[in-house]
Amino acid sequence: MLERKYWGEIKDPIYGYVYITETEKRIIDSFPFQRLRRIRQLAGAEYVYPGANHTRFEHSIGVMHLAGQIVSNPQISQIVSEDEAQMVRIAALLHDVGHGPFSHVFEHILIKFLGKTHEDMTTWIIVNSELRDTISDLGYDPKVIGALAVGRLNKPGMPFLDQIIRSAVDADKLDFIVRDTYHTGAEYGFVDVHRLVRTLDVIDGNLSVDIGALSALESFILARIESFKSIYFHRVGRAVQIMLAIAMELAKDDLSLTEFKSPEEYLSLNDYTLWTKLKGCEKSRGIIERLERRKLLKCAYDPPPFYIKDKIVSTLFNVEGIRNKIREQIAEEAGVDPQHIIIDVPTLPSVPYHHASPLEPMDIPIFQKTRDGRKIVSRLGKVSGIIDLLKGFMNIFRVYTEEEHLKRVQEAAEKLFGELPFSLRISY
Repeated sequence: MLERKYWGEIKDPIYGYVYITETEKRIIDSFPFQRLRRIRQLAGAEYVYPGANHTRFEHSIGVMHLAGQIVSNPQISQIVSEDEAQMVRIAALLHDVGHGPFSHVFEHILIKFLGKTHEDMTTWIIVNSELRDTISDLGYDPKVIGALAVGRLNKPGMPFLDQIIRSAVDADKLDFIVRDTYHTGAEYGFVDVHRLVRTLDVIDGNLSVDIGALSALESFILARIESFKSIYFHRVGRAVQIMLAIAMELAKDDLSLTEFKSPEEYLSLNDYTLWTKLKGCEKSRGIIERLERRKLLKCAYDPPPFYIKDKIVSTLFNVEGIRNKIREQIAEEAGVDPQHIIIDVPTLPSVPYHHASPLEPMDIPIFQKTRDGRKIVSRLGKVSGIIDLLKGFMNIFRVYTEEEHLKRVQEAAEKLFGELPFSLRISY
């Protein structure tokens, strides 16, 4: 194992100076990691927020920094070795190395046609690309790093190691909330990330939040919900993502987008190379040229997001057959070909949480210190009325179409689902 020597620092707009070790520099300078400079964090959002051109590269640096802050805080530093701390930072650095072009837009292709996620690709790349040799030379096991990078190491007695990278209050989510709101300017409330990071502790092997940081935790969760509504699921940003996804599906076979045989073939794809390929392909060229002129799909129907407690009801709209039936009904009512209508239903748990032990959704462990030094564990839902109200699923239901069909589709959707108040009508 290399001695932990600091190589230098990186100036970050969020955290100031981020100090990196020589070990981390070796990872950062690898091709798979440098490729992240060419993958935007929020594909589509730049059409709404011009400043949202930041990439997975600086986000990954930020996640490494926060993961390092967590393992070095006064509580957790006592139970992890320096070697484990460095391993967590490396895994955090590489947690997004498997993202495809346009980030989550390409994930649609991976899931639909290969049954894989960017997390599957992350582990594959770490274990099979040049990263394998680099990590091995640094004295670490690529398989361990690959599992930890996606929160699936499952080390006995130490589930908190996974939770630092993948849980409700992980380094990944803490960074992207503050970074994405910074670059978009859509900052809905202040999130005291440093308060959360410094007060995290480990109770019974699980990452837990000190009740003294409850206000910071509530602010973080509320900011995340507002960010989904105003940034990640913004109707214009979603229109761009839908168009990119359609272009990829149309050109999939011609461009062999799902036929990569090696990590190197997959890593050759980034925002720049795929945009060029899509523009050069006859099947997708028209969509790319429209995006270059901001001739976007129009949102004909966009009721406010609604919350449902029942998971079964919430997932109904995610069933393709049900969406197709709705699309056909709207098309028939509007006198429009169904292929010109798109139903968008980005449903998600209002505050997603993944934990190592089987807990109810949203039951983030909270603890309170007693005078004699004991730590009494409770559940977030029991101590926060705000969080209890937000339990359930946030549903967004939208109908998109071409501009020439906008009025007819809007009228048809309103006839079927109810007329929107004047203040909520979409005209652009």
